[in-house]
Amino acid sequence: MSDDNKMSRRKAIGSMGAVLATAVVSPAMAEGITGTDFTAGPVLEDPTTKYVRPPFKEQKQPWPGLAGRMDPKPDHGEKSYKGSGRLKGRKALITGGDSGMGRAAAIAYAREGADVAINYLPAEEEDAKEVIALIKAEGRKGVAIPGDLRDEAFCNRLVEEAVKALGGLDILVNNAARQQTRKSILDISTEDFDATMKTNVYAPFWTIKAALPYLKPGSAIIGTTSVQATDPSEDLYDYAQTKACTTNYIKSLAKQLGPKGIRVNGVAPGPIWTPLQVSGGATMEKLTKFGGDTPLGRPGQPAELASIYVQLAASDASYANGQIYASSGGAGHP
Repeated sequence: MSDDNKMSRRKAIGSMGAVLATAVVSPAMAEGITGTDFTAGPVLEDPTTKYVRPPFKEQKQPWPGLAGRMDPKPDHGEKSYKGSGRLKGRKALITGGDSGMGRAAAIAYAREGADVAINYLPAEEEDAKEVIALIKAEGRKGVAIPGDLRDEAFCNRLVEEAVKALGGLDILVNNAARQQTRKSILDISTEDFDATMKTNVYAPFWTIKAALPYLKPGSAIIGTTSVQATDPSEDLYDYAQTKACTTNYIKSLAKQLGPKGIRVNGVAPGPIWTPLQVSGGATMEKLTKFGGDTPLGRPGQPAELASIYVQLAASDASYANGQIYASSGGAGHP
């Protein structure tokens, strides 16, 4: 081949490469093929300023507290969470689904295509009505089942009612919890200790036992634990040990139920802005500065954990089992 022919061939190949490169990287062509505009990336948000920072005003509510009466009100994703059908056709029962992480999970699950039953105390009806309305607004079944989880008979009835109303069950979220600050162990009565244990330890035991006959392979159990399980506060003696229990039942059950095709995982929140804090779960001194000592300088909002609950329930997370996922702003990781 002559030098002139070699040069012509090189030019032709070079021109073809330029055309192909343009085709590969051209935003217009990429948009035409995929329907996505790659020139417009997501809007970045600074996590340190995304939500309100302390100091917070002094406020107190009778236990168990209402999210709707907090100042500022927590964000559960009511306006921000966008679903994509990841839980289409699934059926979920969430304890403590009226507020906090339970409410955020309920909203997210409905927007991902799931039917949802929530449990709550009768005193929390005001918050619960809002959640049910949000679930139904997505065209999904929203089932409200009020009652006290400290009663074994009610826990059994709760699961039965949820299964009947939803037409089955394949996601169980044990989220409800009791938290009361006490300066000293000497300030905790046996009645107080028992109430915390019944809510945080016994209730998941009862609901899981009642739910297991209905959970088929592919189902998921999710427990809300806490960074308190591994980094306990001195004034949360009883609450912290219940969360250590939660972390360990998750890991134990994951080994027991994994061979049956049922995954068990946990979410470990750090300081999250929920009614727990204003209804006796934190001292007033801690409340006004709540979350300020984290690397992000603020408390988390329930909405910031919603996607974790979705991920752990979704079928594409099928290899996640026995794991604890923390969301704590960088402090107290389990």
